[in-house]
Amino acid sequence: NSNFLEYFQVRFIMFGRSSKSNKDFENSGILSVCRKKIDFTLSKTELSAIEQAIRSSHDTYLVKRATAVRMLHQGQSPATVAEILSVAQATPYQWFHRFRAAGLAGLENQPKSGRPPTADESYLAELDATLEQEPSELGYEFALWTIQRLNQHLQQVTGKQISDERLRVLLKVRGWVYRRPKEDLAHKQDPQARQIAEEFLAELKKQPARTRSSSSSLWTKRL
Repeated sequence: NSNFLEYFQVRFIMFGRSSKSNKDFENSGILSVCRKKIDFTLSKTELSAIEQAIRSSHDTYLVKRATAVRMLHQGQSPATVAEILSVAQATPYQWFHRFRAAGLAGLENQPKSGRPPTADESYLAELDATLEQEPSELGYEFALWTIQRLNQHLQQVTGKQISDERLRVLLKVRGWVYRRPKEDLAHKQDPQARQIAEEFLAELKKQPARTRSSSSSLWTKRL
């Protein structure tokens, strides 16, 4: 019939058009003949569960998705729901089908695929513990923790490898700041004043590690 023929004419026209042209074509309303109408009507039990989640859940993501499902049930178009909730046009469809497949559990955040994060809690704890010590305390002959040396040490200890750039980001996030060494002017200082200063620094080193910086590593943590 004419509707059947029109359907294939539309599908034929869509092949070979650019994505921008496809969008304009879709917005014209002509493509609507190709779409299968979806019934977004919820059962009383489904609607009750959705409304309960909207009222009571502390999960903002779940509430947003449940709201989208209820709006679809109330007759709002997926495009309108997407615009109101500031999501992609395909997202309300996805949320609705997830709810239909698994109930409210389908609207919860899904576990992400892929390998677990390399810089986990144990790695971060080792990072902090390392910077609170002098390299010599760990058997190294060098006196300063550079990014490269620190990264190599953490890789040996934890068995986990990250890039130097990623390590720099972690250090910044955790409040570690590198103080650039100043020129050594010891030969110009008064010997007695220098002795007093060294005794003062020795007392400071007796304080807990979290309240002081390492004098030779030049790393300090903001409190």
